[in-house]
Amino acid sequence: MILVYPAAVRSAHPIRCAIRMVSAQQSRQEGLRMTTSQADKAQRFRALHHAPGAFVIANVWDGGSARMMAGLGFAALATSSGASAGTLGRRDGKVTRDEAMAQARIICDATDLPVSADLEKGFGDAPEVVAETIRLAAEAGLVGCSIEDATDNPDAPIFDLGYATERIAAAVAAARALPFPFTLTGRSENFLRGRLDLDDTIKRLAAYEAAGVDALMAPGLPDLAAVRAVCGALVKPFNFMVGIKGKSFTVAALAEAGVKRISLATSLYRAAMTGLMEAAKEVREHGTFGYVDTSLATPDLNAFLRG
Repeated sequence: MILVYPAAVRSAHPIRCAIRMVSAQQSRQEGLRMTTSQADKAQRFRALHHAPGAFVIANVWDGGSARMMAGLGFAALATSSGASAGTLGRRDGKVTRDEAMAQARIICDATDLPVSADLEKGFGDAPEVVAETIRLAAEAGLVGCSIEDATDNPDAPIFDLGYATERIAAAVAAARALPFPFTLTGRSENFLRGRLDLDDTIKRLAAYEAAGVDALMAPGLPDLAAVRAVCGALVKPFNFMVGIKGKSFTVAALAEAGVKRISLATSLYRAAMTGLMEAAKEVREHGTFGYVDTSLATPDLNAFLRG
């Protein structure tokens, strides 16, 4: 989105002007936004995967962060399992299915943007559990999700390919039974779980593609050459996960490599928590409040929120 400001507005505080312009646009559209159906959101999300170029999906963790990302012009939102856990004071992977769905419902209700969810391994090993998770995701208002092949067992961190594919196939069947186009992403966790095997990763993604997923994902790829190799081996859209230092490439470079969707994982949440920690450390260690001068003023923050 490109915002063009009148001269009088440009001469004022640039951040506040940008916020007010975005807020005005958001307010004008609010009546239409909250009448957008889940089917409409699903169609818009699917269309993003077939439009030219790459798009960034912003990972959020509550209604406020969802409203801010919508106001800043992102076209779609996603949850992050790590951020979800962090809001509850827990580590990634320690959120129950009920808790994940409750959070997803809040985020879906906050804006009219399509929302996809990081649903980890589907909150269970059995294919029928994964299928039920897809049905519950749709009931929560989601129009997409990812299902990964990690086991949560450190002795055998990745499901065997046959069983992993069976789980994905069950998710596909559940998604296809829905009355709207639910965008299912098949996710290989090899590189995040110490299995640095690009050939096996591509083999897994190809199997999930053949099982019928709509998009694919393999977090932790080491370089752009690996990204190109993965994208070149697949037909369906590929999602690259930003958030790892040294492995978070630019939108332009990822688009050139063949990436369609770029997710931000926990990176925005960690950036927000970094700001919180630095502000609190300033107070605790120095007794000063300099962070106030660089923080959003309450009216500017409120511009993103509902009245």
